[in-house]
Amino acid sequence: MMELFYSSFFDAAISILVFMTLGFIISIIRKRNDVADILWGWGFILVALVTLLVDSHLYERNVLVVSLVLLWGLRLSIHIYLRNRHKAEDHRYEQMKAKWKGNFYLKSYLNVFLLQGFLLLLISIPVIFVNTFSGSGLTVLDVIGVAVWLFGFYFETTGDYQLSKFMKNPHNKGHVMQSGLWKYTRHPNYFGEVTQWWGVFLLTLSLPYGFLTIIGPLIITTLILKVSGVPLLEKKYAGNPEFEEYKKRTSVFIPFPVRK
Repeated sequence: MMELFYSSFFDAAISILVFMTLGFIISIIRKRNDVADILWGWGFILVALVTLLVDSHLYERNVLVVSLVLLWGLRLSIHIYLRNRHKAEDHRYEQMKAKWKGNFYLKSYLNVFLLQGFLLLLISIPVIFVNTFSGSGLTVLDVIGVAVWLFGFYFETTGDYQLSKFMKNPHNKGHVMQSGLWKYTRHPNYFGEVTQWWGVFLLTLSLPYGFLTIIGPLIITTLILKVSGVPLLEKKYAGNPEFEEYKKRTSVFIPFPVRK
């Protein structure tokens, strides 16, 4: 059984290696590493399509999962492209460059593109698993999984839209977004992204040993909460009086009513 999964994972890994290498070449040409952020969503789409078309049959659950990944990945990559164009490189990558001493291209390739590709593969394990082992028919767990995914998709897309609209208003320059979904969580878009991957995980639970794919949502949850998501963004605003007041009354991640 696991041999089939290993074969699918290997196909996905080779595809991502080539994809991220091409992305690295583009980053050299454009002289900015935040190209990797745009590639993030496309990478998941590539994994989903490769493992569906190469190693799988077209069952309802497979097509459903790939469709969800396609919708999520396209929206995210387009959003990031539109957000970053005509702007300087993302400050996170500028900080990385400042810390690196020598071997810039090697460190960029390993620490940005290959690392993101590796993490992407691990997060995609539920998708690879479904495309490898899914049979025909859907269950109640699949319906619940889609409902959870849609809830997360609403939070991510709405949060991104509200923030984008807020940032475009020149009167809001220097201020902190605190309305809409941002009133109930300081990171509605991150909450939405994590929730979607837990929804995808639920779609594996009707399959034998599907619970083992929990590594995927656990990794994205850890990355967002402890590594590259919430901590870096909150560090950027640390010391801002308006943000410090906002922190006191607003949940960091899971939406809750405003604290008084």
